[in-house]
This record gives sequence, structure tokens and C-alpha cells, in this order.
Amino acid sequence: MHIVVLTGGIGGARFLAGVRAYARETGDEVTAVVNVGDDVIMHGLRICPDLDSVMYTLGGGADPERGWGRVGETWTVKNELAAYGAEPSWFGLGDKDIATHLVRTTMLNAGYPLSAVTEALCARWQPGVRLLPATDDRLETHVVVDVPVGESGTADGGTDDGGQRAIHFQEWWVRYRGDVPTHRFVFVGAEAAKPAAGVLDALTSADVVLVAPSNPVVSIAPILAVPGLREALTTGRAPVVGVSPIIGDAPVRGMADRCLAVLDVPCTAAGVGGLYGARSAGGILDGWLVDTTDAGTTVPDLTVRAAPLWMTDEAATVAMVRAALELA
Repeated sequence: MHIVVLTGGIGGARFLAGVRAYARETGDEVTAVVNVGDDVIMHGLRICPDLDSVMYTLGGGADPERGWGRVGETWTVKNELAAYGAEPSWFGLGDKDIATHLVRTTMLNAGYPLSAVTEALCARWQPGVRLLPATDDRLETHVVVDVPVGESGTADGGTDDGGQRAIHFQEWWVRYRGDVPTHRFVFVGAEAAKPAAGVLDALTSADVVLVAPSNPVVSIAPILAVPGLREALTTGRAPVVGVSPIIGDAPVRGMADRCLAVLDVPCTAAGVGGLYGARSAGGILDGWLVDTTDAGTTVPDLTVRAAPLWMTDEAATVAMVRAALELA
């Protein structure tokens, strides 16, 4: 069986580790289509946070305490950049992590597409699944916000140009922690982007597609914004099952609640299930797996089942995966 997973973020990486463990038991093939909306260029380097989180997590190099970046990381370059007053000062790059970005940027500048670069990086980490960026083209999530007081450039520290500007998602997430009046998310470059090499083939050959318990607004939505990918799901032969990133009325991790609030979507399993929608009604899902806390959740036209969704260890995560596949 060929399992395709749409994923992004730390939660998605941990879920994918469970999919890999399940597939090792059954001999199934796994392909992950990974969000690139978080990608950004800083200090001249191309940074792909979601691709790297998945690669490091599956390759055994992720920091288990922070949940992101490399284990045993050091910060000499970050401190030296700060000594120069180099901006952005709010985004730190670890020394080990910089090596990955240097290799990636060098290969991209030499003309290799991101999908080929990702494959080359994975030759070191051996993640045990095929990792594909959703697109090889530029696609960045930007956020339209009110200009923070004192940062508009006006003499009185007020706002200008109607009081709104677009900032990169990383600035919204890392610098402001989402704590700034926010109006909408924009996937810059999505309209002109094409699916990365291998992505449509993977979706066409899939026996089942799983939507990981990732942030639906900034991890999964950018993937679906690539022309052709949503259509491949809605018209494909494979059943599509999503796993809720919300338990009770809170995200398992991250700031999905703040993202959902911008879209005026309730931070509930039912709210996210409705956001994705049933394939029979123009959405993307055939099934929706929620936590036992949310048993009784209903979503119009969608089959909903409950199972424990806390990824406390690999065994618990494998049980989640098994429940999702049984629903499929």
C-alpha cells in the first residue's frame, strides 16, 4: 500500500514518525508532501523549517526538548551576528542548522530544484520515507497585520498607509507570537507555483492520503494552494482522512487557535473538520479522526470517528495511524 501524508510543523513530523513505524511493520510505502509556506531567506540562506523539522525528526537529529532544530545545537554564529547588529535579530540560526542551509542554498543557486536538493539532504539523514516539497517554486505565507505601534516609521509612532502591512509568517510567528491584530493570510506565489516533481504522481498512485494533525491554516492550506493539488485530492481514487490537531478546544501544540481565529473558525475538532470539508460537498476529506475527548463531534457529510490522539510515544502514534487507516 502507498500512503501519502500531507504534513508540516513539529506535530506533523511526529505523526509522520508514527506512519513510518506502521509502514515498517506492514511493508507499506510512505511519501510525505511537505509545506513550504514557512520557507524564508535570511542572511542570504534559504531556510525550509518544515522540511527540516521532518528530516531531522525522522533522521534522529531533532532536539526532543525544544521540538525544533538540532540536538546539541550551539549558537556561535547567532551571537556573532548579534554583535554586528545584523538583522533580523529575532530569528536565530544554530550552527549545525546553518550547515544544512548552506548546502541547500549552494545547490539551489547552482540550479537544482528544491525537490532534488531535499533528496540530496535526505541521503545523509535517511528518514525512511520519501520527502517532497509541495512545490519547487517560491511560495511564502505572509500575514496582513496592523502596523505595530512605533514601527510604522511615522513621527508620532502611529500607523500609516491605512494601518496595515504584510509581514512574513516567520515574523508574525516568531517575533510577535501571533499577538498583533491580524487580518488574513496570503500565500505569495501560489497562483504561479507548480507541484514539485513527483507530487502529482504520488497522489495519483496513493492508496490512501492522510492529512496530518498539522496547523490547518499555515501548514496544510499552503499545500492545497498549489494549483492542481486540491484537485488531485478531490478527484483521486484514494480515500482522504484527516487527523484533528485540536483536542477539546485547544491545539495539541503551536498556535493553530490564533490562526483559526483570523479565519473566524472555531478552535474545535468540528471547526477544523468543517474547514477542510467533506469531499462529497466540495471539500477534501472522506473521513475525520478526532480525539476521544471530542467523541460525538459531527461534521456535515463527513464520517467522523474517535480515537486517542495524544502522541505520547511511538506506540501511541502508531495506534493513531492505524485508526486513521481503518477509517479510510
